[in-house]
Amino acid sequence: MAAAPTGGPAITMSSSSFLSPSPFYVKASRTSHRQPAGRMPVTVRCVSIPPAADTAYKTSVPRNANMTKLQAGYLFPEIARRRAAHLLKYPDAEIISLGIGDTTEPIPDVITNAMAERAHALSTIDGYSGYGAEQGEKKLRAAIAATYYADIGIEDSDIFVSDGAKCDISRLQVLFGSNVTIAVQDPSYPAYVDSSVIMGQTDLYQQDVQKYGNIEYMRCNPENGFFPDLSTVPRTDIIFFCSPNNPTGAAASRDQLTKLVKFAKDNGSIIVYDSAYAMYISDDSPKSIFEIPGAKEVAIETASFSKYAGFTGVRLGWTVVPKELLFSDGHPVAKDFNRIVCTCFNGASNIAQAGGLACLSTEGLKAMRDVVGFYKENTEIIVDTFTSLGFNVYGAKNAPYVWVHFPDRNSWDVFAEILEKANVVTTPGSGFGPGGEGFVRVSAFGHRENIIEAARRLKQLYK
Repeated sequence: MAAAPTGGPAITMSSSSFLSPSPFYVKASRTSHRQPAGRMPVTVRCVSIPPAADTAYKTSVPRNANMTKLQAGYLFPEIARRRAAHLLKYPDAEIISLGIGDTTEPIPDVITNAMAERAHALSTIDGYSGYGAEQGEKKLRAAIAATYYADIGIEDSDIFVSDGAKCDISRLQVLFGSNVTIAVQDPSYPAYVDSSVIMGQTDLYQQDVQKYGNIEYMRCNPENGFFPDLSTVPRTDIIFFCSPNNPTGAAASRDQLTKLVKFAKDNGSIIVYDSAYAMYISDDSPKSIFEIPGAKEVAIETASFSKYAGFTGVRLGWTVVPKELLFSDGHPVAKDFNRIVCTCFNGASNIAQAGGLACLSTEGLKAMRDVVGFYKENTEIIVDTFTSLGFNVYGAKNAPYVWVHFPDRNSWDVFAEILEKANVVTTPGSGFGPGGEGFVRVSAFGHRENIIEAARRLKQLYK
C-alpha cells in the first residue's frame, strides 16, 4: 500500500504488513504532534485496494462440464493433502505411509545397469536414437509376448508398450468415446470411474447412494467371494475388471473368469482386464485373461512393470489388444487403438524400455520375483497384526494389499483415527467406491523396519 504524502516524506507499506483477513483495508490517518526535534511529521494513509480476483481476466472458453461432476479430488492426492495437514498440526510426527501403493525398495542392479548403459549410449554417435515406434521396441514386445503369453496365442504385434497401465486406461477411454456404458467392480481402482466421468460417459453423482448415474457398480464383498453376481448385472458396453483386485487383493479363479468371458460374449461387451498385480499370484488363479478360451474375442489386457520392478517412477507398461477383437461393425479394435496411440503418444522412453528388456532376462525375472517376495513378506506381517487384534482380513495372499474390515465404521473416520493416533497412513475403503465403506486398505509397500513399526503402533492402538 502507498502512503499519501501530506507535507512529509512518503512511506510505502506492503499489504502484507497488515494482518486483517479482509481483502479491503479501512482508511485511517494519524499525524504525530510530538516528534523529536528536527524531524518532520509523517502521515500514513491506508488506501483500500480491491482484490486481484475482481479484476482477473477471464477467457470466453467454457469449462468442461464433465469436470464439474467429479467429487472432490482424486483419492490419492486427497490422502496426501490430509497427510500434509497432519504434519502441519504435528510437525514432529514420524509418519509411516501405507496408503498409496508406491514401491519403496531399490530397483535391482541388473535392471538399472541396463538403463544406465542405454542412457550412456545416447551420448555416442552409434548409440543415439530419437523417436521410436509408438507401439514400443520390437525386441521388448517380443520379450513380453514370450514371457507372459507363451502358448496362449498372443503375438508381439498385439502388444502396445506404454508409460504405464494407468495412462493406457485413459487412452482406452478415448478409444471408446463418450457414448458407451461401463461396469466396474465395487470397490475398484478409482481411475476407471473418474476417467469415465471425464469422458462424459456418466450422469451426475448421486449423493444418497454415493454412485454416478449410468455406471453399473458390480458389488464385490466377502459374502460373494469378491466376485460379482453376474446374473444381476445389466448389459454394458465395457466391463472394467482387475485381478488381483485393487483394493481388495482378491484374485479371480479360472472358473470365475470363464463365467466373466461368457458373460461378455453373451452381451457383446468388451472386458478391460487390469493385470497389474499378476506376479503376486501364488495359487492357480490365472495371471492373464487370455488363459481363458474365447477371451481374445472380448478382452483387452493392461499390465505394468511398476509393482514388479519398482518402476512407479520409471513408467513402463503395456496393453494387449488381440487382432481377434472387433467392434460391432467388424473393424479391428487394435487398428483404432493404434491410431489413438500414434496420435497421443510418442512411445515409451528408450531408457525405460532398456530396463524393461532387462526385467525379462533370466536374471531380471529372478530379481523381480525377489522384490515381489519381499513385499509379500510385508503383507504377512500386516495380516498377522490385524488378525491378532480380532479383525477380519481379506486379500494379501495374491496381492500387496490387505483389506481390513471395520464393521459399522466410516472408512474416512478410521483413516483419520489411525493417522491421528498412530501416525500411519492407510487408504479409506470408500475411496474405491460405496462397496468399500467399512474397510481400509493397507499397503505392503514399505521398508521392513517401517512395516514392523507400523504393526507395533497398530497393536498399541487397537489392543
